[in-house]
Amino acid sequence: MGYTAKEYDVIVVGAGHAGAEAALATARMGCETLMLTINLDMVAFMPCNPSIGGPAKGHVVREIDALGGEMGRNIDKTFIQMRMLNTGKGPAVHALRAQADKFLYQHEMKKTIETTPNLTLRQGMVEELIVEDGRCVGVVTQTGAHYRAKAVIITTGTYLRGKIIMGELMYESGPNNQQPSVKLAASLKEHGLELIRFKTGTPPRVNGETIDFSKTEIQPGDENPKFFSYETKESNIEQIPCWLTYTSETTHKVINDNLHRAPMFSGAIEGTGPRYCPSIEDKIVRFADKPKHQIFLEPEGRNTLEYYVQGLSTSMPEDVQLEMVRSVPGLENAQMMRNGYAIEYDAVIPTQLWPSLETKQIDGLFTAGQINGTSGYEEAAGQGIIAGINAARKVQGKEPIIIGRSDGYIGVMIDDLVTKGTNDPYRLLTSRAEYRLLLRHDNADLRLTPLGYEIGLITEERYQAFLQKKELVELEVQRLHDTKIKPSDAKELLEEVGSAELNQGGSIIMLLRRPEITYEMLERISPSPYELTAEMKEQVEIQIKYAGYIEKQLQQVERLNKMERKRIPDTIDYNDIKGLANEARQKLELIRPLSIGQASRIGGVTPADISVLLIYLEHFNRVTAAKGS
Repeated sequence: MGYTAKEYDVIVVGAGHAGAEAALATARMGCETLMLTINLDMVAFMPCNPSIGGPAKGHVVREIDALGGEMGRNIDKTFIQMRMLNTGKGPAVHALRAQADKFLYQHEMKKTIETTPNLTLRQGMVEELIVEDGRCVGVVTQTGAHYRAKAVIITTGTYLRGKIIMGELMYESGPNNQQPSVKLAASLKEHGLELIRFKTGTPPRVNGETIDFSKTEIQPGDENPKFFSYETKESNIEQIPCWLTYTSETTHKVINDNLHRAPMFSGAIEGTGPRYCPSIEDKIVRFADKPKHQIFLEPEGRNTLEYYVQGLSTSMPEDVQLEMVRSVPGLENAQMMRNGYAIEYDAVIPTQLWPSLETKQIDGLFTAGQINGTSGYEEAAGQGIIAGINAARKVQGKEPIIIGRSDGYIGVMIDDLVTKGTNDPYRLLTSRAEYRLLLRHDNADLRLTPLGYEIGLITEERYQAFLQKKELVELEVQRLHDTKIKPSDAKELLEEVGSAELNQGGSIIMLLRRPEITYEMLERISPSPYELTAEMKEQVEIQIKYAGYIEKQLQQVERLNKMERKRIPDTIDYNDIKGLANEARQKLELIRPLSIGQASRIGGVTPADISVLLIYLEHFNRVTAAKGS
């Protein structure tokens, strides 16, 4: 049964945040792309928190933009609030976060997808992979259509055998009561991929007209907001505030009194939940000594009264949820518009992937997003653009692009997933990156835009603007190095800010290295001859203030790169290597690391095992070279 439909270069299965970036990347790189989704009305939908960004996640959105992706541009068009977080700390942890108009966000992304050349958006449920001689060459939909392609990217999110759980109620469903994808999970298993069961959840939504905001604290957006995309220069969007409140003693009592009805504790939930985004019932049990927990009331858009009750994620029965909601100050008379729920779904064990996000078992099959065991829209989109880039490059006969751990948070995430795997839904944190000072929010373009241009996702116009910015920053840093001042030149400024006076003259740069002195202050003493934007001035200040720390991290990166450059041939049989511990042998055989650097990050592989591996590699390379000559 069935019929043969059109053939494409790349097929993307799923149209969430991973699918959107993957399909846009392949199409923009010149590949004829088909994007299949269960429901056209759910393209780039936000079934959970209506926001983009935050610590580490916001960095990823900037990196996606620096590579030529869409998420940053889209949220800049559709935000209702923008805030820079952690401004009281160093630049490594500054993080931009936007509250989205969730409906406008998905409509704008859908419009971008629909109007992109080489990209066909089609409603259809994929149920089977077409695999021939170990290579994925297409998919089969529920209606019997056979679509063939040179590469396939699976981005099914939480739809794969999705099951919604709310108290005693359980039913098969994708997020937001959408159809789940059931047969595709069986097809993946049939072709040798191992799956794992994970869980995530969402809180109730309440009617904003029934909230007493006088009992909450206002959380406004920034007066002069920054943006996610380097292309966005200004915005006249009127911002809408969020509101902060807390759980109460009554909330905790309601939850404790009903724990026997909580699926998390009754054994009804099989999947492992996210460690860093637990349900409210989990938080109450784990942190029993805490008298209250933060609850943020976040508007879901300009043209809806729905408010997202962040911090109250739950799978309790509906009657308990209503009691919980109404025990929170400001929500005493709140009307619930949607219930919270937990959702279980299948994910691929990510150690079955190469760093390119191509599966090891099936040539030409890529996976990206929550199917790889991650949580969050940003993590999904970051994988989506890399899977898209590498699927297109495979079709074009080019080598894959691998983002290193020192190049981006996207690189940290993918390396963590494919090298270490994950036992619960993976969330990016700044603490996961060894080189946080290099992977800042402000310098994503300096790190990744040349690569985006080389790949073909950054336009010539944008690249030239980037080069001009880079040159002006370098010229200004050099000018400050070269500009000499006398103690009397800075006397008034230093007195004003309470900074110690200069004993002798020297380069003006020594002033900027003082914590209390900003670049803006220096401009009073020595204005720049160059036309610098606020973004460029920020870059100059960070590069000078943190020069010593940045230099140390660059030295660490060079040591890491030496390990990464020591490639491991894929023909190596780890069973032939004497002296390796059994656990190391098993893990190395499973992961098949591409380099000594990656091998050293595998759990269970010790420094002693790495020494043995290095000695073996030296011998192996000598023998191979001798055979070649």
